[in-house]
Amino acid sequence: MTNIKLFSGNSHPELSKRIAERLGIELGKVTLKKFSNQETSVEIGESVRGEDVYIIQSGCGEVNDNLMELLIMINACKTASASRVTAVIPCYPYARQDKKDKSRAPISAKLVANMLSVAGAEHIITMDLHASQIQGFFDIPVDNLYAEPAVIRWIKSHIAEWDNSVIVSPDAGGAKRVTSIADQLKVNFALIHKERKQANEVASMVLVGDVSGKVAILVDDMADTCGTMGLAAKKLEEAGAKAIYAIMTHGVLSGPSIRRILDSPLEAIAVTNTIPQDERKEACDKLRIIDVSSILAEAIRRTHNGESVSYLFSNDPL
Repeated sequence: MTNIKLFSGNSHPELSKRIAERLGIELGKVTLKKFSNQETSVEIGESVRGEDVYIIQSGCGEVNDNLMELLIMINACKTASASRVTAVIPCYPYARQDKKDKSRAPISAKLVANMLSVAGAEHIITMDLHASQIQGFFDIPVDNLYAEPAVIRWIKSHIAEWDNSVIVSPDAGGAKRVTSIADQLKVNFALIHKERKQANEVASMVLVGDVSGKVAILVDDMADTCGTMGLAAKKLEEAGAKAIYAIMTHGVLSGPSIRRILDSPLEAIAVTNTIPQDERKEACDKLRIIDVSSILAEAIRRTHNGESVSYLFSNDPL
């Protein structure tokens, strides 16, 4: 691959290395640090003039610092005469603030989209957006990749009785996701209707579907405090599920999430490596990691070569 440069931010260097290895190229030289007043300093250590530049930065950890770092890196490459700058954002920051659901509430996901465009990004590659309408917040191309092919592969290789399973959505919003997976696995699906008192606090749950005597697999795009997931797992246990697994694309796993996972009836919870999980994996023996670096690397390769990316929506490029 010629005329391509790959740079990594500080949010998830391990994923960036995996992507670079898949592509057979070296990560570009960049110096990232902070001044004493906590301003972000970026120095691109090699020429990007006329190059197709890809900057990998996930919206996790110190989200605001990492977002600012990404914006400055994009702008630095753009002002250094890069031919095109693509932001590869495995986990899009502020994705849950995607609508005006109460008076005077901001649509922060739209603000982030504006900031990325103004900084100089000409293309966005991301994975499993919390709401697909976020793509419409941009006036530049957005490729929203799906972890679904990797999830299906993980189910078939790690869940013994997957052909006697039910794919369960913990809320109505994820119905489309679970029906797609259930159709490909040729199994049934169910969903849990939940009512919230406030953010991160669920008031009640109702299971719609039959899981008695079957393996229940909860599937969602994000696991944050895991309150919903813990309650959903207990609901499935009460409904007679013989084993319960959870698969989430973005494992934010903040606050009391690890304790809730350990206290829940879950056999295991699998999350992708869009967010680094090394510390949490040591603290939780139920946590499993699904590698999606191959999907992101193939998306970069296809974008660089001007090929279709839609192949990746249903295929895992192993």
